[in-house]
Amino acid sequence: MKIAIVGTGYVGLVTGTCLAEVGMDVTCIDIDTKKIENLKNGILPIYEPGLEEMVLRNTRQERLHFSDDIATSIQDADVAFIAVGTPPGEDGSADLKYVLAVARSIGKHMNNYMVVVTKSTVPVGTARKVRAAIEEEIILREEPLEFDVASNPEFLKEGAAIEDFLKPDRIVIGVESERAEDIMTKVYKPFLLNGHPIIFMDIPSAEMTKYAANSMLATKISFMNDIANLCEIMGADVNMVRKGIGSDARIGNKFIYPGIGYGGSCFPKDVKALIKTAAENGYEMQILKSVESVNENQKSVLFNKIQRHFEGDLTGKTFAIWGLSFKPKTDDMREAPSLVIIDKIIAAGGKVKAYDPVAMKEAQHLLGDKIEYAKDQYDALIDADALLVVTEWPEFRSPNFKVVARLMKDSIIFDGRNIYDIKEMEESGFTYYGIGVKPRYHSAIDLA
Repeated sequence: MKIAIVGTGYVGLVTGTCLAEVGMDVTCIDIDTKKIENLKNGILPIYEPGLEEMVLRNTRQERLHFSDDIATSIQDADVAFIAVGTPPGEDGSADLKYVLAVARSIGKHMNNYMVVVTKSTVPVGTARKVRAAIEEEIILREEPLEFDVASNPEFLKEGAAIEDFLKPDRIVIGVESERAEDIMTKVYKPFLLNGHPIIFMDIPSAEMTKYAANSMLATKISFMNDIANLCEIMGADVNMVRKGIGSDARIGNKFIYPGIGYGGSCFPKDVKALIKTAAENGYEMQILKSVESVNENQKSVLFNKIQRHFEGDLTGKTFAIWGLSFKPKTDDMREAPSLVIIDKIIAAGGKVKAYDPVAMKEAQHLLGDKIEYAKDQYDALIDADALLVVTEWPEFRSPNFKVVARLMKDSIIFDGRNIYDIKEMEESGFTYYGIGVKPRYHSAIDLA
């Protein structure tokens, strides 16, 4: 099959590369000429484990191609995926100008029947707008071209996107015709060997499924963070609570780890967009509004602990930060809690020396010279007044704590991801603050 992917961001590049991996002829298209030239030379715009090797392999074997010419690249394609960005507007709504611009380009240049698939995360009703944009262009051409529109939301986790695509737990596709369903079945047949299904449904339901899935996961995170904050007040241990509720099959043990809030390109944007979509249709998403509020407050929890420990005076103090990306195995810092924490420390007169295994370049782009960049995790600790664990990268889980204590000015750890055991830390001489656990040095009421 011949596949065109318009958009070479996270979703488009992963989708195109994985389809090429199973033998399809794929062209990834982008209007950014520099990005396309870089991709042709094996330089990727994103970090994702395993992706670079797969891009290089499929490019060498001439299954994966890159182009900035949509007119030529969609010729004779069986399927065209729209995978461009849908950035949030000031009111939280998803901006569809890039999606609809691609739809119009497809309408101008397509030369045969194809299925046009929205792969970008888009609000309910977008496929209808895509169809209208394509039809308008075809009418202007006065050519009897047929096409179908489909919705195929992605469920890729940053840091595990290759595995998620090659071995999906489900594939959701919204279609309007048997012909489109047959073609999309052929596209995804190579990925069904693990026994998980393609779930076909109407297009509005498929569009809603993506937002509902991300909003449910965001809700679980904010709920657990709310519980963690109450645990501190009441003297309970959220780690024990998590184990107690996670053993219930109705709840499950995923996405119930307390921390310092969710970030990234999906959850914040999609929660806002779903709230906005509801408002536009006369309905209020009361739970999601609370989810969003809890998450924004949670990004300040670690800083609030710092303020209390140092009695409100951070002037001249240096804070080592381990982890800058919003989650491990990615360099993505969009909506990352680290940005909020760093801004608050600097505003309070403190200094930051930070280290992240892969996000240093992105941090330098976003933060410039506002902070100092460490060579490695131990370099960040030299003469630090405290260590903040912000992202739970695997290499941070079992450091040499004797070296940690020796390098730091004072043995204080603010663990925003609960990767260390409070008892072990305090027995080793550290003053330790986690999320939803009560340090022995403070009364519960002080942590409210």
